[in-house]
Amino acid sequence: MRYGLYGFLFEVLAAFGLPALVRPLSRCKGVILTLHRVMPGAPPSFSPNSILRVTPEFLDKVIVAARRRALDLVSMDEAVARIRRSGETRKFVALTFDDAWRDNLEFALPILKRHEAPFTLYVPTGFVDGVGEVWWQALEDVIAAQRAIAVDLGDGISYLEAETTEQKNRAFTRIYRHMREIPEPDRVALIRDLAGKYGLDLAAHCRALIMDWPELKRFADEPLCTLGAHTVYHYELAKLPEAEMRREIDQSAEVLKAQFGRRPKHLAYPIGAPVAAGPREFVAAGELGFETAVTTRPGGLYNEHAAHLTALPRVSLNGRFQKARYIDTFLTGALFTAFAGGRRLNVD
Repeated sequence: MRYGLYGFLFEVLAAFGLPALVRPLSRCKGVILTLHRVMPGAPPSFSPNSILRVTPEFLDKVIVAARRRALDLVSMDEAVARIRRSGETRKFVALTFDDAWRDNLEFALPILKRHEAPFTLYVPTGFVDGVGEVWWQALEDVIAAQRAIAVDLGDGISYLEAETTEQKNRAFTRIYRHMREIPEPDRVALIRDLAGKYGLDLAAHCRALIMDWPELKRFADEPLCTLGAHTVYHYELAKLPEAEMRREIDQSAEVLKAQFGRRPKHLAYPIGAPVAAGPREFVAAGELGFETAVTTRPGGLYNEHAAHLTALPRVSLNGRFQKARYIDTFLTGALFTAFAGGRRLNVD
């Protein structure tokens, strides 16, 4: 339902050329784009996490389109400088990648280097250590391999059919929503139970998907790359007690400093939606020394964000909307501010 509405809006905006009209007239200074996986080819029919993946060709087209529209591709440091600068500045796009997926090394990095496009990579250090759990992808992979799933969703064992793609999608949605609602320790226990029951080695799964430290060093040594923190275990911070929340943030920065000699100045909140990170986390990020922290709340960037740099919005390059005619919409932050109710600041 939601994606159908977005698809309709994207088609209307493209048909009437509205992004090209809105962007130069708006007070929006720029936009931070969120990416996760970059992989060639079409995803399988059951792939609920395909919203988090784009093709290398689409990434290339976004970079080319941004420059053709006289949008500067900038680092997070430069984005901050332009947000703080009063008056008009050249409009910009900041590319950010979450989670340190191995496919970023194989498919994204060559494109970014070819275009000399600066970017930020937000790293969950526990994943790189191989001790984290990429639970949302693990859930998909468990369901993909089964014809039925037995799972306790808080009221005893439920048996969810998973033979057809439609049934698999329903099972994924039901379990995923439950996981997002329960405390993090319970979510961890649930994915471990499912993985153990259905033969998925969570450690090997993480190791196969996420870069290790030698691979990540190629990004650390890349002048175009800014490494940012993304906590240790990718927990939803708002669910954690204060001390644990702060430890997740601070320890990830200290690990990156120990590995590469520099403590990151930029942070991305895992999940990043209002239920995952809010005012408490925004304050903590600033007190722990971060210059910026990004959410997944949609919107463009304005002068007002200079006073709220640890609550910055981003626009996700959603894998379901990889059409060339949609790129102009993605590059127009003011439209996403409008989609979010017209509030430039969304920091509550």
